[in-house]
Amino acid sequence: METRDLFVSVTPSRVADIVIEALTVGSVSGRIVDQYTRSADGREVVVLIVEKYFMRTSNRATLTLIADNFDSDGRTKVRLTGSGGGSGAFMKFDWGAGASFSAKAEEALAEYRL
Repeated sequence: METRDLFVSVTPSRVADIVIEALTVGSVSGRIVDQYTRSADGREVVVLIVEKYFMRTSNRATLTLIADNFDSDGRTKVRLTGSGGGSGAFMKFDWGAGASFSAKAEEALAEYRL
């Protein structure tokens, strides 16, 4: 499992759009499993789950993104968690699939990072 926390200058909905584009278009063949958005009073939270098949692990990895702008400082907090790339009941080693998936999402948000 690989978890990364960062702050960006765009809204949670825009974060989701950027990550969806980065992980589902071109050579990265991710698939949206679920997206949940909730907003009220100018605040918003987005939860996004994306999965991708990794040949090196012969398994699917997931990326869970949580983005919110609940703080009053104008920043959006983003949490990226890559997981599920390990194979077997006891062997959870994923050969870097979770980290790779998280890194790709983080790279997509790099220009907005604070």
